[in-house]
Amino acid sequence: MKKLLACISLGLTAAAAGAETPLWLRDAQISPDGKDIVFCYKGDIYKVAAEGGKAVALTSQESYECSPVWSPDGKQIAFASDRNGGFDVYTVAADGGQAKRLTYNSASEIPSAFTPDGKYVLFSAVIQDPAQSALFPTGAMGELYKVPADGGRTEQVLGTPAEMVCFSKNGNYFLYQDKKGFEDEWRKHHTSSITRDVWKYDVQTKQHTNLTKRAGEDRNPVLAPDGKTVYFLSERNKGSFNVYSFPIDQPEQVKELTKFKTHPVRFLSVGSNGMLCYTYNGEIYTQTTNGSPKKVAIDLVSDNEDKVQFLKFTSGAESGAVSPDGKQIAFTVRGELFVTSVEYGTTKQITHTAAAESDPTWSEDSRTLVYTSERDGRYDLYKASIVREEEKGFPNATVIKEERLLPESKLDRTCARFSPDGKEIAFVEGRNRLMVYNLDSKKTRQVTDESTCYRTEGTITYTWSPDSKWFALEFIGNRHDPYSDIGLVSAQGGKITNLTNSGYFSSSPHWVMDGNAILFQTDRYGMRAHASWGSLSDAMLVFLNRDAYDKFRLSKEDYELQKELEKEQKAAKEKADEKKEKKADKKKDKKEDNEEDKKPILVELEGITDRIVRLTPNSSDMADAMIDSKGETLYYLTAFEGDYDLWKLDLRKKDPQLVSKDAGFSQMETDKEGKIFLLGRKFQTLKDGALKPVSFNATVKISGAEERNYMFNHVYREEKERFYEKGMHGVDWDAMSADYRRFLPHIANNYDFAELLSEWLGELNVSHTGGRYYGPSAVESTASLGVLFDWNYTGKGLKVAEVIEKGPFDHANSNVKPGVILEKIDGVEIDPENDYTVLLNGKAKKKTLASLYDPATGKRWDEVILPISSGALNDLLYQRWVKQRAADVEKWSNGRLGYVHIQSMDDESFRNIYSDILGKYNQCEGIVIDTRFNGGGRLHEDVEVLFSGEKYLTQVIRGRAACDMPSRRWNKPSIMVQCEANYSNAHGTPWVYKHKKMGKLVGAPVPGTMTSVNWERLQDKSLIYGIPVIGYQLPDGSYLENTELEPDIAVLNAPETVVQGEDTQLRTAVEELLKELK
Repeated sequence: MKKLLACISLGLTAAAAGAETPLWLRDAQISPDGKDIVFCYKGDIYKVAAEGGKAVALTSQESYECSPVWSPDGKQIAFASDRNGGFDVYTVAADGGQAKRLTYNSASEIPSAFTPDGKYVLFSAVIQDPAQSALFPTGAMGELYKVPADGGRTEQVLGTPAEMVCFSKNGNYFLYQDKKGFEDEWRKHHTSSITRDVWKYDVQTKQHTNLTKRAGEDRNPVLAPDGKTVYFLSERNKGSFNVYSFPIDQPEQVKELTKFKTHPVRFLSVGSNGMLCYTYNGEIYTQTTNGSPKKVAIDLVSDNEDKVQFLKFTSGAESGAVSPDGKQIAFTVRGELFVTSVEYGTTKQITHTAAAESDPTWSEDSRTLVYTSERDGRYDLYKASIVREEEKGFPNATVIKEERLLPESKLDRTCARFSPDGKEIAFVEGRNRLMVYNLDSKKTRQVTDESTCYRTEGTITYTWSPDSKWFALEFIGNRHDPYSDIGLVSAQGGKITNLTNSGYFSSSPHWVMDGNAILFQTDRYGMRAHASWGSLSDAMLVFLNRDAYDKFRLSKEDYELQKELEKEQKAAKEKADEKKEKKADKKKDKKEDNEEDKKPILVELEGITDRIVRLTPNSSDMADAMIDSKGETLYYLTAFEGDYDLWKLDLRKKDPQLVSKDAGFSQMETDKEGKIFLLGRKFQTLKDGALKPVSFNATVKISGAEERNYMFNHVYREEKERFYEKGMHGVDWDAMSADYRRFLPHIANNYDFAELLSEWLGELNVSHTGGRYYGPSAVESTASLGVLFDWNYTGKGLKVAEVIEKGPFDHANSNVKPGVILEKIDGVEIDPENDYTVLLNGKAKKKTLASLYDPATGKRWDEVILPISSGALNDLLYQRWVKQRAADVEKWSNGRLGYVHIQSMDDESFRNIYSDILGKYNQCEGIVIDTRFNGGGRLHEDVEVLFSGEKYLTQVIRGRAACDMPSRRWNKPSIMVQCEANYSNAHGTPWVYKHKKMGKLVGAPVPGTMTSVNWERLQDKSLIYGIPVIGYQLPDGSYLENTELEPDIAVLNAPETVVQGEDTQLRTAVEELLKELK
């Protein structure tokens, strides 16, 4: 069992260790002599005889080990381990023993082969492209390296991605599988340009040959002992992965060797005796070349005890809800419900289930909670109540009664909210209808139907009015999803009145000013002048009646006079009431007084849209907003720079003032007295004009097996309920899920669980899905000096190939230039026998001494710099790449064409290209639009508008042409470059460009990945998975998803030339656009 999170791990009573038949066996590799097999199970590496039998553990660390590969003599095994945070390469004797660490870079390093002489281990990692390379700098595309098997300096083998390497016996060439982009490794059944191919690399000539060249998956090549036949895994014939072969000199003569169905064959290897080894459906098989598959029977002794973790949380809360009395806050963490005392921080756990609880709501007396729980395979509502009358709050309650709120139903019920008078509970049923349950009559009524809710996750943002007679809610008012409006509807049900009725986003309604107004947010004024994605918000008020609106419009002087008058009138009324009570000799109950004070809210729908007021003076990235109980001050959380700050605004003075820096992203709630609480990952309350922290200390007892079982079932249900296409792409989802569910007892860590999710979800043949595990990062991150080193240099020190612009050495006082040798780091000599990265680990932003030598002058000197992080380096490398492309376009076109790269489909990228095309390139004759390696967003509509301009006027001043109209669109020819790595909206954008006949597409076909996704974080926050929830449909009923976009001019960048700086796709685009301009 692996310790995946920092925690205190306590075992249950010791369970007897015994033999088991293991499933979910991964990374199987047969030994060179064909007698033994190594494989991974529950994060350890085991060895078993090829005939089967008892498996022996070769590793037993608390860390995760994977990807074992044999040395040619069968005496050593290289593998990857995260025992120091990120994955590094280690070796261990084939019979077990002490492992030796070979690599020290904080990048993830995964081994794939030994060299034929056994002296080096090859591995893939993202470390550094060759300085001259024209490849796009991305962390998704690694390079191929080798490191001495005894340890030493890493050398680059290839500057392009190469995985699953297999050498010929003489080492003259090797086979590998490529990687072209971002798609999930375990996706199945797709046929597109992103799928992998099998390649051959000639070590002498440095030539790459694509041996498969097919729009389908071909991967994991291995060579027969005689070197004449290639075995590989393929999804040919519309089936699942099976074993195929072809002669090395006739790759078109493909032969099928296995005929497995439904599930994929994985992890192919071959011994010198010709024995094939692979896994299928979680088990290991062997097969002779002309024989049939034979399952390897494995006995494995392991500790089956499901260890219990006790996790402590003082932050990371979700679903915070303040009690009406303001003394308690309910929240969830790791899927369990807790309540903490506002004053003392005493914290009580309310639920104890593997399922996730969420969205607590308080009863009027602060003694009952209603919340959502996903027990029994459905979302339903449960309530917890304090049993003993003398116990006043949950944090100190000894007996809590928990029960289902409503009779069991087949429909999901979520998002409960108590009415302010405590008589009813609203909730969402069937994921899209607002309902109300009356606590006295036990009857339920429908308030809204599904016609205005397109979301499928089961949430509707709504809030009760203070008099419990109305709801304010977000809804889709004009079939314009996802642009929501603010609606008003009677708590008895009926038609929703659209209060905003705009094409902008309006959200987050709050009742304020005693219910006479609704506070909400909109991007109407913060809508970016350019891109539709990434707009800013403002706080707005809509007044429900004319009296409240008129009062708000009073000047400060008149408002103060009005308040004084109302105060006098209230005092006079109270005095008159006292006289009446004395005369009648009776007293009113305090509760009756409160009920009398709660007058029904006057709603005047006529002219209501004319009573909408903007409050904030500047649009911003707003988290939430609230108006104080006096109705005089707006408090709002917004991020102008960095974290979210708390601001306040006097509604009459209009003078924004900072209350607190770095308050954090939070929602704002009030108790019944109007005290404001900030409920985010941490809790704070606003007191005397300052924020005061509210502490909690929650301990969660976790059974890993039970939690994984719940999370699996949660993913199953969410995909079934929310997948964009009801037919689930033709997959029998229940049967497929059952097939994968049986592996759960054999999963003991999050690496394997995430891979299980990816294999399972990969059966849907869709983009934007799979599981992701964000495990512990390297203990020490490797810093960068901001230079590119020469991989061909083998002497002492490191030879500088290029100083990166804006990097640590790029300043006026530095003498570092190409050809200079870095001899020492902090006084430690860099020699070829050792990995220099250990000298840079943990050095980011720390003063570091670099000792340098210039062979051209013989001069030696020192410079002190601040190394940068890998993230900062990536930003500089991207800017460098764009400048290089732009310079090439200018050179090849003699300045006639401009160049822009759309990095992401977001507002920042749009602003960059807008600035360039209408700025420095405005006088160019044409523009090259590069979308390669764009991971998506939502920008296709904006790109269409920007580049589809047609000149209709010229602005002339005294006979001189000053500007063409339209002036904010590109009115000249353009061309778009695309590649296999375009993803999501970077498929949709070139599709629109071609569909609207705006220009030609140049490059590689783009896989059909145009869906919109919800990446949901599971209750274990280190795990996420994707649900494609929105498809984009053509008039003929087909979807863009899985519809590959062909370029008008197909051209690929060859791996041999792109690493030498030749961008063939870009050059072709320039040539084609110049042809149009002739």
